[in-house]
This record gives sequence, C-alpha cells and structure tokens, in this order.
Amino acid sequence: MTDPFGRLLDPVLVVGAGVAGLVVARDLAVAGVPVTVLEASDRPGGQLAAVALDGIEVDAGAESFATRDAAVAGLLRDLGLAADIVPPLDAPAWLVHGPRDAVPLPAASLLGIPTVPFAADVTAAIGWAGSLRAQLDSFLPLLRPDRYRTVAELVRGRMGRRVLERLVAPVARGVYSTAPDALLVDVAAPGLRSALERHGSLHTAVAELRAASPAGSQVEGLRGGVHRLAVALAEAATAAGATLRTGARVAAVDARGVRLETGERLDGRVVVAAPGVASEPSRQREITVVLAAVDAPGLDAAPRGTGALVADPAIGARAFTHSSAKWPWLGATLPAHRHLVRLSYDAAPADPAAAVIADLPAIAGVPVDRVVDVVARTWTRTLAAAPVAADVLVVGEAASATGLARIVPGAREVAARLGGADLIGPEGPGGGTSA
Repeated sequence: MTDPFGRLLDPVLVVGAGVAGLVVARDLAVAGVPVTVLEASDRPGGQLAAVALDGIEVDAGAESFATRDAAVAGLLRDLGLAADIVPPLDAPAWLVHGPRDAVPLPAASLLGIPTVPFAADVTAAIGWAGSLRAQLDSFLPLLRPDRYRTVAELVRGRMGRRVLERLVAPVARGVYSTAPDALLVDVAAPGLRSALERHGSLHTAVAELRAASPAGSQVEGLRGGVHRLAVALAEAATAAGATLRTGARVAAVDARGVRLETGERLDGRVVVAAPGVASEPSRQREITVVLAAVDAPGLDAAPRGTGALVADPAIGARAFTHSSAKWPWLGATLPAHRHLVRLSYDAAPADPAAAVIADLPAIAGVPVDRVVDVVARTWTRTLAAAPVAADVLVVGEAASATGLARIVPGAREVAARLGGADLIGPEGPGGGTSA
C-alpha cells in the first residue's frame, strides 16, 4: 500500500486491544498506515471496562488518570472528549491505620512523601517524633543518591520508618498495587532522583516536582466514565481504516509478523500491546474491585473525603473510593442516601456483599443499611515484564508501563516512530497533542 505521495507503507499488526494497542492503532490509521488489531477476548478496551451497577454504567477498571503531564488530556481532546474531562471533588483522601486511627493524607505530598515534615496534617499522621526524623532529611549529607533504588530505600534512608510505614506504604499498596520495597524510584516518580541530586533533600525534591505539576487536582476523570476513552479509540481507529479482530489469539510473534492459534499467518510490522506474548511477565498482581450501591445515610457527609487507603491488616480491603462523592456527576444520578463505592482487594472475597458490609463501616466509620447491588471484577496487573528482542516493539503493560499517564505517551511515541515524522507531524498523529 502507498500513501497519497506514493510512498510504500508497511502494514502494522497490533497484538492486544487494550488502551495502548488502541492508541497505536488509532494514531497509525489517522496517519494513513494500514493497521490490524488482534484481540484475544471478545471486546476491545482491556482494563478500561464498564459494568452496570444499580442501573448505572460505571468504571470497573481505571476511573481516573494522572495529570502530571498533558498526554491523556491531549488524547481526549483529539477524540473530541475534552469537554467531558472533570476534576474530582476537592476533598482529601484518608489513611486508615485502625478503627480509631484515620487521618487525611497530607495535601502537600508525592507518593505520600511530605514536602513540609512539620505541616499539621503530616504531624497528625506520623507524630512529632516522626516529623522530627523526617526533618533530619534537610541535614543528612547526600553521599550516594544512586544507592536509593526503591522507594522504600529512599524514604527509609532520608525520612525514616514512620514516613515509610504510615504514609508511603499505604499509597504504594493502594495506588501502585505493590509494596514500596518493590517500587522503583525512577518508575514511580520520574525526575525525583535528579531533583534530589540538585537539592540534597528529599522533601525539597518532592516540592520541586509538585510545583512543576499542573495546578489543581493530580487526577481527573471523564463524565460518563473513563471507559469511554477505550470506546472512542476503537471507534476512531476503525473509522480511520483500521481493522479490529476480536477472538484472535496470537500463538507466536516475530519481526515479520504473527501466527494465530488457528494457524493463520499474518505479515507486517508487529507491535505487542498484550503481556505474555513477546515475553513472560516477571511480576504480576491480581486486584479484585468490588463495586457496590449502598444505602448509608452516614456517607452523605463523605466522612473519608474521596476515599481512603487502608493500612490496617484487620480490614480486608486495601483501598476505598467513595465514587459518588468523588465524581459529582455520578452522585447526581442517585436517590437520597444512596452511594456508589468501590473497594479494592488483593484476594477476591468469597462473598462480595458480605465484604462490603464488614469493611466499609470499618473504613468509613459509619454503618451500612443495605447493599442494593454489588459487582466484582478481578484484574491481573503486569507490573514488570522481561526484556524483549530489539526488533520487537512493545507498549503498555507489555513494556512494564502502568497507568494511563505512562501508557498513553509511550504508545503515541511508538506510533510516531512507525508512521514517520513526515506523516505524523510535530504535534502527534492527527495534529493533536501527543506526549
């Protein structure tokens, strides 16, 4: 196939129709590159999915995206969804360490690392002794910053055990689905290490990164649900000429094409957007999300703000989101005293409704009158994957990228490389904002 200028365009085969694969397919198709997406399941979207809860369509996977750069917002603008980007309720999330030990997450923090160790909300969470130890970060010499490989090593070494255990560990577990001992600094907070080297103290480095972030909330959502992003991507890709094949399970890939489990061979440049195809995942984690509609008048006042991260081992859930409070557009659809919530679990509860009745009062401190509806979904997150051959392109979780703020710009960069700068232009495929 040739483009309007007579140049030969090699076909591209995208393995996996999660958000990363759909971004590549959409951008290439808009640029005029022939592209086929091969999806093993019966639907595109991957972990951007919707379920019906009490008659309302809600996100079963990601329900927000980080705003540390403009990548996701730029893509939504390209897709005509910019007007539906919404901020969450301006209220803090909380940390729950026990039935009578719940405090707001410090406002001026990154990964739970505070910018002002003696701020009132920091001291409330870690005590005066913890704040004093954290402040010592200002005076400790920075001899070998490269020795801090993980977030745990960095925080423990610079600010002490109380900051690590009471602030950072719940954030790492609730947001990144892993312990801070396994969370790499350069993955969790790009730029933090270089800022640390410039300033010599961790809390000052965090302050610099926060100052460089866009003003306002650190996350945003989409009216109607973030799953709409996947729907819009699939529609835009096919409208631009991409072919989307569901139920197409890939058995093998190489630099020249793929072989399906049916034996069919397809030739083209391959982009792998599905973990386990080009290389084995080296670290995975299962997460079960329990979504519930509950009648609970005590939740009307949003006693835990937009939600809570749980550090109490006696509570089964590791995180709670008060969805109908966090997203006012969602709360506006409900009758009085009814609330939509989501609880995250490391292991799927045998009885999701019973888990909600047991865990929600322990987290929020208010009783639940009735569970009106409940849905559970289990997702497998690939946190790290083995390296692949140099001639195989990977995106998304197959490239050890998690979170829309990392997945989207990585996928757009690969699409730009395949399409060619002269086809795509300096602002990304279709003339919109890329990474």
